[in-house]
Amino acid sequence: MYDYLIVGSGLYGAIFAYEAKKRGKKCLVVEKRDHIGGNIYTKEIEGIQVHQYGAHIFHTSNKKVWNYIQQFAEFNRYTNSPVAYYKGEIYNMPFNMNTFYKMWGVITPKEAKEKIQEQIREYGVKKPKNLEEQAINLVGKDIYEILVKGYTEKQWGRSATELPPQIIKRLPVRMTYDNNYFNDLYQGIPVGGYTQIIEKMLNGVEVCLNVDYLEHKKELDELCEKVIYSGPVDAYFNYKYGELEYRSVRFETEILDEENYQGNAVVNYTDYEVPYTRIIEHKHFEFGTQPKTVISREYSAKWKLGEEPYYPVNDQKNNQLYHKYAEDARKEERIIFGGRLGKYKYYDMHHVVEEALSCAEEELGCNF
Repeated sequence: MYDYLIVGSGLYGAIFAYEAKKRGKKCLVVEKRDHIGGNIYTKEIEGIQVHQYGAHIFHTSNKKVWNYIQQFAEFNRYTNSPVAYYKGEIYNMPFNMNTFYKMWGVITPKEAKEKIQEQIREYGVKKPKNLEEQAINLVGKDIYEILVKGYTEKQWGRSATELPPQIIKRLPVRMTYDNNYFNDLYQGIPVGGYTQIIEKMLNGVEVCLNVDYLEHKKELDELCEKVIYSGPVDAYFNYKYGELEYRSVRFETEILDEENYQGNAVVNYTDYEVPYTRIIEHKHFEFGTQPKTVISREYSAKWKLGEEPYYPVNDQKNNQLYHKYAEDARKEERIIFGGRLGKYKYYDMHHVVEEALSCAEEELGCNF
């Protein structure tokens, strides 16, 4: 008999398994995929750590989380500084003074603010009825049309005039020459990839790959005292209230016989006519100098049942549906729901670590 059956071998499940094993608990991890690591799984190709499920940059301002994750790997100094490609021109992201200089030739923050306000006055509306009007109200027409419109429409698969205004609450505008995408105190990527972190966490823990927990739920539940479940919450309850919506992502990965394809780890393609949302060149996450390079074109896609869910569509309709499942989840005495899918939340990695540590504190009496 196992103390804990842990469903999913991503960060949430692996952290709990690691902490439980340290405290003498017997754990079994079951994983639907043919590898551990969930969406942070990295695989070495041509000597390059390839992020198989999209770019993952670890960032946090929580020192407890930063110190915790560093015990499993050495992190480099990588700083996320994506650029945007639009109709043959390159713009710095996030929107900052480098962006505004490129766009309008302005040099001072005062000039940039005046330009943005001038466009908001000219094109803004008092009560925005859709995402397009909301975005123009926030940043003006030029930034919206060049850097927001096409990218957002590709991400959501709908015209910006058909999307509700509340999707964009704010668009951060920086009046400094700073291309660092995140504001967090700590940031980096593990040297040698993320998979090693999960391997170290699960060292000495029994792991079964290619096992769908929900297909074998009855017999697996009989093997354990308690279940830590990080799969989709609606699937657990057999979609009895209906399916929660997600956006999915498709990748086309290619090995190129050249040393440096685009000069940056992440390039966003904000022109709607380009079908992919971005290209990731993986070697730049670790400042690689390998003779070849590996790139991944990333396509946003509408999610269908049976496909890999990536981003929860946290609109009003889906959040109301999730609350019904959350109520049922709270009544389950032997099950703890967690992670991105179990909580139907868009989590960055540091959020998952925080949640997993909180769960370990509450369930196992840990003190971090």
